[in-house]
Amino acid sequence: MRIFLTGASGKLGSALQAALTARRHEVIATDVDRIDVTDFAATRDAIAEAQPELVIHPAAWTDVDGCARDPQRAVLVNGFGAQHVALAAAAVGAAVAYISTNEVFDGRASRPYLEYDRPNPPNAYGYSKWVGEQATITLNPRHYIVRTAWLFAHGGANFLHSVLNAAREGRQLRVVANEVANPTYTNDLAEAIAALVETERYGIYHLVNEGACSRYELARYALERAGLGDTPVQKISSHQWSRPSTPPPYSALANMAGALVGIRLRPWQEAVDTFLAREQPTEQSR
Repeated sequence: MRIFLTGASGKLGSALQAALTARRHEVIATDVDRIDVTDFAATRDAIAEAQPELVIHPAAWTDVDGCARDPQRAVLVNGFGAQHVALAAAAVGAAVAYISTNEVFDGRASRPYLEYDRPNPPNAYGYSKWVGEQATITLNPRHYIVRTAWLFAHGGANFLHSVLNAAREGRQLRVVANEVANPTYTNDLAEAIAALVETERYGIYHLVNEGACSRYELARYALERAGLGDTPVQKISSHQWSRPSTPPPYSALANMAGALVGIRLRPWQEAVDTFLAREQPTEQSR
């Protein structure tokens, strides 16, 4: 399949490019240096030139606190950017896969959210991604909406890196205990998306590593598995961690639709173990 991929230099984009190429798909990898998805003409022209069968759109402004400070820009990038991609894909007869977030839900549920539960975004980032979902669904009938949560990846900065680096440097660790979701390994997510787009079973999907935990539980597990189990961690509530954005307190997702087409991700604990094992050579070289 000929696939146009946005955000190819990002963590998920890079993993997707590798997973899709390994499955012998032809990938036209792009990033903001080639097209700015907020520019409709540029987006339309780039996709028209590529003539893909599918567009996968993980490119986004994922700075949740930044989105809270500038909600108009968040909607422009994550909402109207998705609109432009969906329209451009439809114009060349291509399907589209839009990568969304668990933060489209308000976090008031008492069980993991299913694919067709009603979104109610609690913050600017979630709202902007919900706008992107609606644009994609409305403008391109051959769509995949893929919601995921709490991504961790090799390279760069993410929650696991922050926790492990702080522990190794002897810095105080204070971790929120009342936010719950699904820690998800970017490599596993990329493989799941690659498998999904081969099914041509369009719709909304929740693709996350199985199981849910609090940020505190995730931190404690990672520290134990990294040999840093003696590190003290202060358990705090989200009210004690001041930030511009308001994350949903409980935003665990259930993978019902993916499971029905045979796509399941392993438990988050196994994914963290693999992540740590692959990080070890990097840590030893420091």
